Amino acid sequence: MTIEFDVARRFSGVRRLYGEQGLARLQQVHILVIGIGGVGSWAVEALARNAVGKLTLVDLDNVAESNMNRQIHALEENLGKAKVAAMRERIAAINPQCEVIEVEDFVTPDNLPQVLTGLPDIVVDCMDDTKAKIALAAYCKQHKLPLVMVGSAGGKLDATRLRLADLSQVQGDRMLAKVRNQLRRDHGFPKASDHKKSASFGIMAVYSDEPVERPEEACDASQTGLTGLNCAGYGSSICVTASAGFIAAQQAIQHLLAA
Repeated sequence: MTIEFDVARRFSGVRRLYGEQGLARLQQVHILVIGIGGVGSWAVEALARNAVGKLTLVDLDNVAESNMNRQIHALEENLGKAKVAAMRERIAAINPQCEVIEVEDFVTPDNLPQVLTGLPDIVVDCMDDTKAKIALAAYCKQHKLPLVMVGSAGGKLDATRLRLADLSQVQGDRMLAKVRNQLRRDHGFPKASDHKKSASFGIMAVYSDEPVERPEEACDASQTGLTGLNCAGYGSSICVTASAGFIAAQQAIQHLLAA
Protein backbone atom coordinates (compact mmCIF):
# COMPACT_ATOMS: atom_id res chain seq x y z
CA MET A 1 0.00 0.00 0.00
CA THR A 2 1.36 3.42 -0.96
CA ILE A 3 0.75 6.26 1.49
CA GLU A 4 0.70 9.75 0.02
CA PHE A 5 3.47 11.93 1.42
CA ASP A 6 2.08 14.78 3.50
CA VAL A 7 4.62 17.13 5.10
CA ALA A 8 2.14 18.63 7.56
CA ARG A 9 1.09 15.18 8.76
CA ARG A 10 4.49 13.51 8.78
CA PHE A 11 6.23 16.33 10.63
CA SER A 12 3.32 17.55 12.73
CA GLY A 13 5.29 16.80 15.91
CA VAL A 14 8.12 19.05 14.69
CA ARG A 15 5.63 21.82 13.88
CA ARG A 16 3.97 21.56 17.29
CA LEU A 17 7.36 21.80 18.97
CA TYR A 18 9.04 24.54 16.94
CA GLY A 19 6.00 26.23 15.38
CA GLU A 20 5.16 26.86 11.72
CA GLN A 21 8.14 29.20 11.24
CA GLY A 22 10.51 26.74 12.90
CA LEU A 23 9.40 23.88 10.65
CA ALA A 24 9.66 26.11 7.59
CA ARG A 25 13.18 27.14 8.61
CA LEU A 26 14.30 23.52 9.10
CA GLN A 27 12.99 22.64 5.65
CA GLN A 28 15.21 25.36 4.17
CA VAL A 29 18.52 24.66 5.93
CA HIS A 30 21.56 22.77 4.64
CA ILE A 31 23.53 20.73 7.19
CA LEU A 32 26.76 18.91 6.36
CA VAL A 33 27.69 15.88 8.48
CA ILE A 34 31.22 14.47 8.32
CA GLY A 35 31.65 10.87 9.47
CA ILE A 36 28.56 8.67 9.03
CA GLY A 37 29.42 6.07 11.65
CA GLY A 38 28.62 5.33 15.27
CA VAL A 39 27.86 8.98 16.04
CA GLY A 40 27.24 10.55 12.64
CA SER A 41 24.65 8.05 11.43
CA TRP A 42 22.48 8.84 14.46
CA ALA A 43 22.97 12.58 14.02
CA VAL A 44 21.78 12.28 10.42
CA GLU A 45 18.79 10.18 11.50
CA ALA A 46 17.75 12.88 13.98
CA LEU A 47 18.20 15.66 11.43
CA ALA A 48 16.15 13.81 8.81
CA ARG A 49 13.35 13.20 11.31
CA ASN A 50 13.34 16.92 12.13
CA ALA A 51 12.49 17.74 8.50
CA VAL A 52 15.88 19.24 7.57
CA GLY A 53 15.63 20.07 3.89
CA LYS A 54 19.17 19.40 2.66
CA LEU A 55 21.87 17.10 4.02
CA THR A 56 25.39 16.53 2.76
CA LEU A 57 26.90 13.24 3.99
CA VAL A 58 30.67 12.78 3.94
CA ASP A 59 32.35 9.39 4.50
CA LEU A 60 34.46 6.96 2.46
CA ASP A 61 33.74 3.80 4.48
CA ASN A 62 31.43 0.95 3.60
CA VAL A 63 29.07 -0.71 6.06
CA ALA A 64 30.88 -3.58 7.79
CA GLU A 65 29.74 -6.36 10.10
CA SER A 66 31.80 -4.85 12.91
CA ASN A 67 29.56 -1.74 12.73
CA MET A 68 26.46 -3.69 13.82
CA ASN A 69 26.69 -2.78 17.51
CA ARG A 70 26.54 0.99 17.05
CA GLN A 71 25.60 2.29 13.57
CA ILE A 72 22.00 2.73 12.46
CA HIS A 73 22.57 1.77 8.82
CA ALA A 74 24.50 -1.39 9.79
CA LEU A 75 21.98 -4.03 8.70
CA GLU A 76 22.42 -7.38 6.95
CA GLU A 77 21.16 -6.01 3.62
CA ASN A 78 23.57 -3.06 3.75
CA LEU A 79 26.82 -4.94 4.32
CA GLY A 80 29.42 -3.76 1.82
CA LYS A 81 27.36 -0.75 0.77
CA ALA A 82 28.80 2.76 1.03
CA LYS A 83 27.69 4.35 4.30
CA VAL A 84 26.57 7.53 2.58
CA ALA A 85 24.44 5.52 0.14
CA ALA A 86 22.88 3.42 2.91
CA MET A 87 22.08 6.57 4.87
CA ARG A 88 20.63 8.30 1.81
CA GLU A 89 18.17 5.42 1.42
CA ARG A 90 17.08 5.78 5.05
CA ILE A 91 16.58 9.53 4.62
CA ALA A 92 14.46 8.97 1.50
CA ALA A 93 12.19 6.63 3.48
CA ILE A 94 11.81 9.26 6.21
CA ASN A 95 11.53 12.43 4.13
CA PRO A 96 11.41 12.01 0.34
CA GLN A 97 11.65 15.79 -0.05
CA CYS A 98 15.04 16.00 1.67
CA GLU A 99 17.85 16.71 -0.79
CA VAL A 100 20.83 14.46 -0.05
CA ILE A 101 24.33 15.03 -1.39
CA GLU A 102 26.72 12.08 -1.06
CA VAL A 103 30.44 12.74 -0.75
CA GLU A 104 32.21 9.40 -0.76
CA ASP A 105 35.53 10.58 0.61
CA PHE A 106 37.41 11.18 3.85
CA VAL A 107 38.06 14.77 4.89
CA THR A 108 41.71 15.82 4.80
CA PRO A 109 43.38 19.22 5.25
CA ASP A 110 43.82 19.33 1.47
CA ASN A 111 40.27 18.62 0.27
CA LEU A 112 38.24 20.82 2.63
CA PRO A 113 37.41 23.48 -0.02
CA GLN A 114 36.00 20.77 -2.30
CA VAL A 115 34.05 19.01 0.47
CA LEU A 116 32.57 22.27 1.75
CA THR A 117 31.70 23.67 -1.67
CA GLY A 118 28.38 25.47 -1.44
CA LEU A 119 28.96 26.42 2.21
CA PRO A 120 26.29 24.72 4.35
CA ASP A 121 24.45 26.54 7.13
CA ILE A 122 26.28 24.45 9.75
CA VAL A 123 28.78 21.57 9.89
CA VAL A 124 28.54 18.61 12.27
CA ASP A 125 31.94 16.95 12.75
CA CYS A 126 31.77 13.29 13.79
CA MET A 127 35.29 12.35 12.63
CA ASP A 128 37.98 10.68 14.71
CA ASP A 129 40.93 12.09 12.71
CA THR A 130 42.67 14.74 14.81
CA LYS A 131 44.47 16.45 11.91
CA ALA A 132 41.27 16.65 9.90
CA LYS A 133 39.37 18.07 12.89
CA ILE A 134 41.99 20.78 13.37
CA ALA A 135 41.94 21.72 9.68
CA LEU A 136 38.13 21.74 9.65
CA ALA A 137 37.90 24.00 12.70
CA ALA A 138 40.41 26.46 11.22
CA TYR A 139 38.58 26.46 7.87
CA CYS A 140 35.19 27.02 9.50
CA LYS A 141 36.58 29.90 11.56
CA GLN A 142 38.10 31.52 8.46
CA HIS A 143 34.84 31.22 6.51
CA LYS A 144 32.55 32.01 9.46
CA LEU A 145 30.87 28.60 9.25
CA PRO A 146 29.12 27.36 12.41
CA LEU A 147 30.58 24.05 13.61
CA VAL A 148 29.55 21.39 16.12
CA MET A 149 32.43 19.03 16.99
CA VAL A 150 32.08 15.60 18.61
CA GLY A 151 34.86 14.06 20.68
CA SER A 152 35.85 10.47 21.39
CA ALA A 153 33.21 7.85 22.24
CA GLY A 154 35.30 4.68 22.19
CA GLY A 155 35.80 3.08 25.61
CA LYS A 156 32.95 5.06 27.22
CA LEU A 157 30.15 3.28 29.08
CA ASP A 158 27.92 5.94 30.61
CA ALA A 159 25.81 8.09 28.27
CA THR A 160 24.89 10.38 31.18
CA ARG A 161 28.51 11.58 31.26
CA LEU A 162 28.11 13.28 27.87
CA ARG A 163 28.45 17.06 28.00
CA LEU A 164 28.00 20.04 25.67
CA ALA A 165 30.35 23.03 25.99
CA ASP A 166 32.48 25.44 24.02
CA LEU A 167 35.62 23.65 22.84
CA SER A 168 37.73 25.95 25.04
CA GLN A 169 36.02 24.50 28.14
CA VAL A 170 36.09 20.76 27.34
CA GLN A 171 37.55 18.49 30.03
CA GLY A 172 38.37 14.79 30.00
CA ASP A 173 38.63 14.23 26.22
CA ARG A 174 42.21 13.73 25.07
CA MET A 175 41.46 14.07 21.36
CA LEU A 176 39.61 17.37 21.78
CA ALA A 177 42.36 18.62 24.11
CA LYS A 178 44.90 17.99 21.34
CA VAL A 179 42.65 19.72 18.79
CA ARG A 180 42.24 22.72 21.11
CA ASN A 181 45.98 23.02 21.84
CA GLN A 182 46.92 22.97 18.16
CA LEU A 183 44.23 25.47 17.24
CA ARG A 184 45.69 27.83 19.83
CA ARG A 185 49.26 27.22 18.74
CA ASP A 186 48.88 27.23 14.96
CA HIS A 187 45.62 28.95 14.05
CA GLY A 188 45.22 31.97 16.31
CA PHE A 189 42.45 30.68 18.56
CA PRO A 190 42.26 32.38 22.00
CA LYS A 191 44.88 31.10 24.44
CA ALA A 192 44.18 29.92 27.97
CA SER A 193 44.90 32.32 30.82
CA ASP A 194 45.90 31.56 34.39
CA HIS A 195 43.99 34.59 35.60
CA LYS A 196 40.64 34.35 33.88
CA LYS A 197 38.31 31.96 32.13
CA SER A 198 39.49 30.95 28.65
CA ALA A 199 37.99 32.95 25.81
CA SER A 200 35.36 31.16 23.78
CA PHE A 201 36.30 29.39 20.53
CA GLY A 202 32.76 29.69 19.17
CA ILE A 203 32.74 25.93 18.51
CA MET A 204 30.31 23.81 20.50
CA ALA A 205 31.68 20.39 21.41
CA VAL A 206 29.93 17.18 22.46
CA TYR A 207 32.18 15.11 24.70
CA SER A 208 32.26 12.63 27.56
CA ASP A 209 34.13 13.38 30.76
CA GLU A 210 34.14 9.67 31.65
CA PRO A 211 37.55 7.93 31.85
CA VAL A 212 38.20 5.47 29.03
CA GLU A 213 37.49 1.83 29.88
CA ARG A 214 40.24 -0.50 28.59
CA PRO A 215 39.51 -4.22 29.16
CA GLU A 216 42.87 -5.93 28.68
CA GLU A 217 41.38 -8.91 26.86
CA ALA A 218 39.52 -6.72 24.33
CA CYS A 219 41.67 -3.66 23.60
CA ASP A 220 45.18 -2.85 22.57
CA ALA A 221 45.81 0.63 23.99
CA SER A 222 48.81 1.06 21.69
CA GLN A 223 46.53 1.03 18.63
CA THR A 224 44.84 4.31 17.75
CA GLY A 225 42.23 2.68 15.53
CA LEU A 226 41.35 3.77 12.02
CA THR A 227 37.55 3.51 12.07
CA GLY A 228 34.64 4.82 14.05
CA LEU A 229 35.71 6.95 17.02
CA ASN A 230 38.67 4.77 17.99
CA CYS A 231 36.30 1.81 18.41
CA ALA A 232 38.76 -0.40 16.54
CA GLY A 233 41.01 -0.05 19.58
CA TYR A 234 38.38 0.41 22.28
CA GLY A 235 34.99 -1.13 22.73
CA SER A 236 31.92 0.99 22.10
CA SER A 237 28.35 1.32 23.34
CA ILE A 238 25.49 2.40 21.11
CA CYS A 239 24.03 4.09 24.19
CA VAL A 240 26.98 6.52 24.16
CA THR A 241 27.56 6.90 20.41
CA ALA A 242 23.89 7.41 19.54
CA SER A 243 23.38 9.84 22.42
CA ALA A 244 26.38 11.88 21.25
CA GLY A 245 24.91 12.00 17.76
CA PHE A 246 21.53 13.14 19.06
CA ILE A 247 23.13 15.90 21.15
CA ALA A 248 25.12 17.11 18.14
CA ALA A 249 21.96 17.17 16.01
CA GLN A 250 20.07 18.99 18.76
CA GLN A 251 22.79 21.65 18.98
CA ALA A 252 22.82 22.14 15.21
CA ILE A 253 19.03 22.56 15.13
CA GLN A 254 18.96 24.97 18.08
CA HIS A 255 21.73 27.08 16.55
CA LEU A 256 19.94 27.36 13.21
CA LEU A 257 16.56 28.16 14.73
CA ALA A 258 18.13 30.87 16.89
CA ALA A 259 20.03 32.45 13.99
